[in-house]
Amino acid sequence: MADSQTPRVDELEKGPWPSFVKEIKRAAEKHPAAGDLLRQLDLSYAEKVGHWKHGGIVGVRGYGGGVIGRYSDKPEEFPHVKEFHTMRVNQPSGWFYTTKALRELCDIWDKYGSGLTNFHGSTGDIILLGTTTENLQPCFDDLSDAGFDLGGSGGGLRTPSACVGPARCEFSCIDTLDVCHSLTLEFQDFLHRPQWPYKFKIKVAGCPNDCVASIARADFAIVGTWKGSIQIDQAAIAEYAQGGLDIQEEVVDKCPTRALAWDSERKELKLKVEDCVRCMHCINKMPKALRPGAQRGATLLVGGKATILKSAFLGWVIVPFMELKPPYTELKDLLRKIFDWWDENGKNRERIGELIYRVGMRTFLKAVGLPPAPQMVFRPRANPYVFWWPEEVKRNA
Repeated sequence: MADSQTPRVDELEKGPWPSFVKEIKRAAEKHPAAGDLLRQLDLSYAEKVGHWKHGGIVGVRGYGGGVIGRYSDKPEEFPHVKEFHTMRVNQPSGWFYTTKALRELCDIWDKYGSGLTNFHGSTGDIILLGTTTENLQPCFDDLSDAGFDLGGSGGGLRTPSACVGPARCEFSCIDTLDVCHSLTLEFQDFLHRPQWPYKFKIKVAGCPNDCVASIARADFAIVGTWKGSIQIDQAAIAEYAQGGLDIQEEVVDKCPTRALAWDSERKELKLKVEDCVRCMHCINKMPKALRPGAQRGATLLVGGKATILKSAFLGWVIVPFMELKPPYTELKDLLRKIFDWWDENGKNRERIGELIYRVGMRTFLKAVGLPPAPQMVFRPRANPYVFWWPEEVKRNA
């Protein structure tokens, strides 16, 4: 591709950092669509106008999600991106692949698409960028034969995702991979056939480090945690101190709830269990000496999302601790109640967190049958009034 065709885009190849432009130009050697993509992008930079449009609903047989229709509004000028649809492919839990599977996936996409991929989208899917309407079904058929399924899109369940969990992380308190896989299979109909007011994301983190950022990015966050005391190896604590770690300054003083105390004479770390909020800071600083507690499970949060209608939300705790053991019946029953209530009461394009914000946490908890807990309190009460549901008055009379 001659540089003169894309003078503005070419600027992005300059400098010390890797450039997506360089990679798209490499793809253009095999796929004309990649070349037209860059030329259209260059025009957008010149005119300061995006040249993509939504021209209709596209998909594959039996599925309402997984394919995002994309069309150029300059089809005569850029014929190879006249249709440039995106396919979302459901990633394996924890993003574990064999090289054989990756090669097969790329061979399929070279056959039917632009050759451009995104590993991975913000929800976790394998993103295959740019194919035509006529190639959607045969591409999906080959993906299915290779063992891959489509992910979620539109007003439905998005592809559940999880951190690597116990496969590679010593801190994981739950089997994130199994939980994610089980939920994906259980709620597959919601994934493939969108039927809700808007999107719903489930993310599974193995410990409070939350490496999938579930608290900020998931409508329903499952975060591994524990009950009781952190497991402390005092001999290993002493080794850290002897090795030069300033435990008082770097660990104890940075505990957000002042739950730790350091006895410098005895070289002993003390913990007030009731004050610990399991933030993982001390464990991260001294992983050879500290471990999550022995009684493990998960904290469940609802409502996290980026800015849409009502600003950005972090998830609210709705279940401080739940044991997660296959087949995860209690977790799945709670999710079904949440889905039903949101589907019945949510407005168009209103995420679950925005609905709770609109009607109140009290209404939500009653609808899904959860008891209030101290962890749900955002701030102390500012008025002296207490309200009761009518049935509670009758029951306590």
